[in-house]
Amino acid sequence: MISPRKIFPGFPASLLKPRTARVILVVFALAAGAWLAHVALHHREKLSLEVLDLIPAGERAPELAAVRDLANEKQARVALFALSVPGASATGDQRDRAARAFIAALLASNAFVEAEISGDTASRDALGKQIFDLRLDLLAPGWLAKNKNLAADDLAEKTAADLENFMSKPEALAFGEITGSDPLLLLPALVEKVQGLDQSQQDIPDGLALIWALARDKPLDAAGQRPVFDAVDNALAAARAIAPGAILRWTAVSRFAAENERRITWETIAGTLLSLLVVLAIATICLPSLPKALMLMPVVLGALLGACAAVTLCFGRVHFLVFILGLMLVGVSIDYGFYLYLQPRVRLGENYEGKVRRLLKPLLGSALTTVLGFTLLLFSDLPLIRQLGVFVSAGLLCALAVALLWFAQAKNPWLQARPFASAQARATPRARRIALALLALGAIVALAGPWRLRWRDDVQSLQVSAPRLASEAAGLRALFGETKNRSVYITRGETIGAARDNLGKFLAWHAARFPDAATATLGEAVPLRADYDALPARLAGLRDFAPRLRAALERHGFNAAEFAPFFTAWDEFVKKHAGEKTGESQPDGYDATVARLAGSLRGQTALLMSAAPGASWFVTVAAHPAGGAEVEPPAALATVSLNQIETLNTIFTRYRLSALRLSVIGLALVGLSMWLIYGVKRGSLIFATPVGSCLFAFGVLGLCGVTLNLFHLLGAFLGVCLSHNYAIFNAENEARREQPPPSIRLSALCTAASFGVLACSSIPVVSALGVTVALIVLTALAVVELRRVAKTAGMKT
Repeated sequence: MISPRKIFPGFPASLLKPRTARVILVVFALAAGAWLAHVALHHREKLSLEVLDLIPAGERAPELAAVRDLANEKQARVALFALSVPGASATGDQRDRAARAFIAALLASNAFVEAEISGDTASRDALGKQIFDLRLDLLAPGWLAKNKNLAADDLAEKTAADLENFMSKPEALAFGEITGSDPLLLLPALVEKVQGLDQSQQDIPDGLALIWALARDKPLDAAGQRPVFDAVDNALAAARAIAPGAILRWTAVSRFAAENERRITWETIAGTLLSLLVVLAIATICLPSLPKALMLMPVVLGALLGACAAVTLCFGRVHFLVFILGLMLVGVSIDYGFYLYLQPRVRLGENYEGKVRRLLKPLLGSALTTVLGFTLLLFSDLPLIRQLGVFVSAGLLCALAVALLWFAQAKNPWLQARPFASAQARATPRARRIALALLALGAIVALAGPWRLRWRDDVQSLQVSAPRLASEAAGLRALFGETKNRSVYITRGETIGAARDNLGKFLAWHAARFPDAATATLGEAVPLRADYDALPARLAGLRDFAPRLRAALERHGFNAAEFAPFFTAWDEFVKKHAGEKTGESQPDGYDATVARLAGSLRGQTALLMSAAPGASWFVTVAAHPAGGAEVEPPAALATVSLNQIETLNTIFTRYRLSALRLSVIGLALVGLSMWLIYGVKRGSLIFATPVGSCLFAFGVLGLCGVTLNLFHLLGAFLGVCLSHNYAIFNAENEARREQPPPSIRLSALCTAASFGVLACSSIPVVSALGVTVALIVLTALAVVELRRVAKTAGMKT
């Protein structure tokens, strides 16, 4: 066993002098307070409310990085509006004028860069014109690849026959004006493939205008939210100047982000105050007076101050969930104050230094188990867990140091709790039988209950619930054509050519996996890189295609002169590509052609593709319900569902397994530390209490049918580390055949109370962690009490 005197020789004598201790505390408070004030005034960007900041910036799966980029850059900046002009006097003209005034005010505010009425074809017309202008460069490579085995004469005949067949169909009327420029039917074939991209709702109720807009700034930044809200208020006022009864419903990520920030900020402040009040109330009830209870508060405040300073020093961005979860320190850090303040003298004349030396071993042992476990969380992949590891570890170390230094200045650092807080049940035969029965029942629950556990990670549980906003958003998205029967995928690549190749593989996989579900993607308008590079060779084999096509058209009853625009464009196309050398000018030609297409995207069409180097992607809409592992394509296809919730759920499920591995390693290290400090036998008995309490808590949750997530697991790990304190101090008193001090009970009650406050949180994951830890801590306290009653040997008082 390791002696604390060998680890810290002379530690109390050198630092526990009242004046020295006071100077250290003042310097610590000033330094930490100054740093936090500097962060609050000049580096507010260190504090984050973004859910995406919970994902590692260098997420290993590149396709998930694409989802993150799309959410940050474009999709998250979209705002949807439904402007209603109710009443019998409302007319379509009044609605349209009000909608145009609304849009004009949005764009004049400088908070929005684009806005359009849903059903307005301007952006689609611009895209269609660009595709028409580039029809041969974009669509002919694929058409030639499809017919690569046909000679010029056969290809001409097939083309004329297909055109004749097409012109006999009703849909040919829509393409009558462009047939002379497109006898290859490139555009009709493309339209048939991409028509599913149009999500506009045709049956819009009378008096309702749907408006799509794109904000200028990222909505997850607080600085980008206020201008949006002001712009919407001004736009509504402009609409009401034309239609006084106009009603607006709207949804945007900025609304959810602002509500999330408001609720989390309030919960952090209210939770901290409530935790302090609850802990102070318990201390006041169990201690002789309120002033005596207030003596413990500097320990708690020092823990919170040190934890906040440490986590903001160590990380460039800290998520606010860390501070809410960190409220646990209110109940946990007070433990060290209880252990130092309520330990009676073992002999007359024992001074504070002697008391600290006597308690240093259990104090260090209890701190070591928690700090060691949470330091291991620094190896987690999730930033939130790493930040929580630093917060808790630093806070507990500060709590221990502040407790040692604070009570060194007290004139009387010995305090006796009220009699009822120290009362011990008599270990009668009947009491022992009841205690043994309860322990046996707990063992049954601990062994049987965990087998009924169900696990699911939902990223929505990381945010404050906002049912009104969510309901309004769902209704608006339905009006804009989004339904549960559609899946949206994103396919990415480092270059646009790579993204198009991956898209081709994905479409082949999807056709095999969902043969009855149609797909639509603008990627159909972009040729494969291989087909584009093969243009010179294929065109060289079709030198006489144009004259043979003229003849074939005449044979099928067409006037070849009507197709003069096509033949002129074909000649220019052949001259442009037939002489190019693959590997020299061809790559620039491909990238430039696709970039021209991407550059024409405006409004809602801008969300269909990106040709940016390093962040190229295509969106695909599929006609089947979203969600579930069965609709996720293999990772090799570089494609994921654009349903961010499901994608992030998958990420957190993976990180739960990673956290489980870290927890197992951490518990092994904690158990090993108990062996090193107390020996194998005593260390194993101490270790059994928190582990058994954890299994019992999981058993209760399993029998109650609770679905667990990553934060239940994190709470279990924290609960095991914390409940070591009670087992360690109880073991120390048992070794001396003494009654356990009231500090064990008070510590457990305060810890359970602070986590009980977290259990009442409106953020599901915070509540999950609070419930789990409170249950484990109370169970550990019950085990300690029941084991004492169940022992047949008496203890001296």
